[in-house]
Amino acid sequence: MADRFDPLPAFCFKVTLDLPSGNIELFFKSVGGLKVETEVVDYRSGGVNDSTFKLLGATKWNNLVLKKGFVGKDKKELLDWRMSWLHRTDALTRAGGTIIQLDTKLNVKGTWTFVEGWPVKWELSELDAAKNEVAIETLEIAHHGLTFG
Repeated sequence: MADRFDPLPAFCFKVTLDLPSGNIELFFKSVGGLKVETEVVDYRSGGVNDSTFKLLGATKWNNLVLKKGFVGKDKKELLDWRMSWLHRTDALTRAGGTIIQLDTKLNVKGTWTFVEGWPVKWELSELDAAKNEVAIETLEIAHHGLTFG
């Protein structure tokens, strides 16, 4: 009988970050930005007037967007990292990290690793007394590439 390979669930994952304050493992509501695209450059060659050649351009890695419930001052590593960049402390240390994709039995099925990441944006969801929701913090990380393994 052939092996069966089911698609992985989108809800089973965890994230590790190698921050200046130390390695941390966090569970997020969502992770976005797992995307890479390469620019296509149209090149017109002399003597070929009816078409263009497609050449490779620059490769662009989207920023990672991490969202999780905001706990407050007791657990604020993400906000501290962003503030260290805003105030130019910690010598602007870049960080690496992994997004670990799991199956429903919590076995590791794949790991997305990013390098040279730095926090470009931190945001707290709107505080609204008319809503019955948890506060969500969002961290956006620029990086120098993803590998999958």
